[in-house]
Amino acid sequence: MAAIVFDLDGTLIDSAPDIRIVGSDALAAAGLAPMTLEETRACIGHGAAAFVTQALALRGAGGDGALHAKVLKVFLDRYDDAIDSTLPYPGVPEAVAALQAAGHRLALCTNKPTGPTRAVMAHVGLLDAFETLICGDTLPQRKPDPAPLLAAVRAVGGAPALYVGDSEVDAATAEAARIPFILFTEGYRKGPVVSLSHTRRFDCFHDLPALVAELLS
Repeated sequence: MAAIVFDLDGTLIDSAPDIRIVGSDALAAAGLAPMTLEETRACIGHGAAAFVTQALALRGAGGDGALHAKVLKVFLDRYDDAIDSTLPYPGVPEAVAALQAAGHRLALCTNKPTGPTRAVMAHVGLLDAFETLICGDTLPQRKPDPAPLLAAVRAVGGAPALYVGDSEVDAATAEAARIPFILFTEGYRKGPVVSLSHTRRFDCFHDLPALVAELLS
C-alpha cells in the first residue's frame, strides 16, 4: 500500500476549455482580448493569481496592481462554475478505482483554490475517491514549494509515496519533496518530456496501475 498523490489540472482532468472561458471573461471586463486555448494551457499551474498575472502579461497589461485585482476578482467570482466542458482524461476513473482496489490511499495536491477544486471534482465524479485535498489556499505555501505535497502524503499515511503530475511545477515539487514523480505526458507541460525530472512516465491512464505496482515491487 502506498500514498499516491495526484495533481489535478492537466493530470486528472482537462480543464483548459473551461478555464479559457473564465479567463477570457475576466480579461473582457478590462477591455482586453480573449485567450486562446494554447495561451490558457501555458498559464495554468501556479494558481489563480499567477494565471491572471501571466494572462495580463500576454496582453501587454502586466504590472498594474489595480488592474490585476479587478481581473482576478472577476476570474475568482466565476471560477467555481467553470466545469461544464471539463472531463477526466480517458482511463482516469478506471485507474483511480484500480488503485483504490489495490489498497492505495489517494490524495490530491493542486494550486487550484478549494472551491473550484471541490466543484470540478464532484462534477467529474472523483471527489469521493480522494481522502485529502490540499489546494492552493490550504497552506501558506503553494507548489513548487514541497510543503503542500508533503502535507498530502502525511494525510494519507506517509511512505511509501508517489506523486503523479503533468508539468514543470509538479516535477519541481516532487524533486524538492524527494518523492518519486510519475509524469503524465499528455497534460499541460511547457517543454519536452526530457526536460522534466521524473521516475517514470505514461501517456494513458490505463497503464498507471501496473506502473505503480512495478515501482513499488
